[in-house]
Amino acid sequence: MMWTALLLSRLQFAFTVSFHIIFPSFTIGLAAWLTVLETFHLVTGKPVYRRVFEFWLKIFGVTFGMGVVSGIVLAFEFGMNWSRLSEVTGPIQGPLLTYESFTAFALEASFFGVLIFGRSRVSPPVYLFSTMMVALGTTFSAFWIMVNNSWMQTPVGYAIENGIFVPTDWKAIIFSPVVWVRFPHMLVAAYLTGAFCVAATGAWYRLCGTYAAEGRLMLRMGLFLAALLIPVQLFLGHLNGDYVHDKQPTKFAAIEGRWHDEQPAGEVLIAIPDEAKEENHLELKIPYLGSLIASMRLDSKEVGLTSFPKQDRPPVAIPFFAFRVMVGCGLLMMALAWLGSFHLLVYRRRGDRLLLWATFLSFPLPFVATLTGWFTAEVGRQPWSVYGVLRTADAVTPTLTAQAVTISLIIFAVVYLVIFSFGALYVYRLLKIGPVEVEPVLAANAKRPIAVSGGSPIVETTQGGGLL
Repeated sequence: MMWTALLLSRLQFAFTVSFHIIFPSFTIGLAAWLTVLETFHLVTGKPVYRRVFEFWLKIFGVTFGMGVVSGIVLAFEFGMNWSRLSEVTGPIQGPLLTYESFTAFALEASFFGVLIFGRSRVSPPVYLFSTMMVALGTTFSAFWIMVNNSWMQTPVGYAIENGIFVPTDWKAIIFSPVVWVRFPHMLVAAYLTGAFCVAATGAWYRLCGTYAAEGRLMLRMGLFLAALLIPVQLFLGHLNGDYVHDKQPTKFAAIEGRWHDEQPAGEVLIAIPDEAKEENHLELKIPYLGSLIASMRLDSKEVGLTSFPKQDRPPVAIPFFAFRVMVGCGLLMMALAWLGSFHLLVYRRRGDRLLLWATFLSFPLPFVATLTGWFTAEVGRQPWSVYGVLRTADAVTPTLTAQAVTISLIIFAVVYLVIFSFGALYVYRLLKIGPVEVEPVLAANAKRPIAVSGGSPIVETTQGGGLL
């Protein structure tokens, strides 16, 4: 294997974006849940909602800040590693990222300070409104990033003039059917991430015998929300599969592990793909199911990888296995959410320790599902940066050297490891402290804002945790 500037740049971007996506996939869902908690507190007046809100607000502040720090680097990489991509697609990608700044970042920057420090300074309805605006800002951030990425997946509404992609129809770009399939899928994934993290925390407190009321609330709300959302997510995932089948047949064939055209097509459940021999080893396959999944017919003809030139095929192993890991995580989450919700509804306050342990240990599942889904989408798009029209090899900075990328990759890995370690340690300490009784609001003191905020972390930023 040649460690070229292109390969190293791809590895570097994959590393930084994989690290970054962990945080917005958590904070988008958590921001929405904070809005629900504040609404319940305002309507019912029950202190438990306020305690749980203040507890998760601190965790939200830390993870939001880590998402900002890790996301800023991605913008630099577009200029340092992918200058040709920025040059030729700038007329389209530039405005889309600007729209993110005007909507998502503006809302987050305007109302985040109120969310952290403003409870004693504004009325309860205004504070609730600020919470809603922060949640809306994180959603806008996800939307514009998914519009941008979806255009790279299925480019529409453009013309090429002197080698530059020029927008000709912004309506087609922003309201592409692909966007309105992929954006809800990503948004629900974020909600599920927040739901399982909240449920896992509640299960932990129940196992430890601490914070009984707060733990019960987290467990019930987290599992109930997950039980409702997972069927929706499975349906959205099927719609995503339809667009891949129609618009990116090479990616679909790689995901399916299908080397040759088949009619009817079987569904490969598991195998070991061999790109050199263009075949699968240890294959477990169900006849007819591949045609049914792909076309909702039992006799449809499905295309194989050998129908495309080798230089136009993606790497097979990564999307093949990543897709199956994603689906496996989704099925595990569905089983746990449904069983857990049934148990809580039927047996109410009686706790099953096995269920609690399963819920506690489930918190990595949505993160793994999100990452493997992203790997499937991005690696499956190769060798294209803009699918079908701009190859990744033509998008990298021409003057970039392998040595320069190696040095920056090592620096990013060390810095990110430090950031993640300290951030994870601080979040663990917040989880260990748990929800505490909310003290009476103190008088504002401009010289000591932390004292007023109850120790909530300060995150000064002009950027949001977008899915860059």
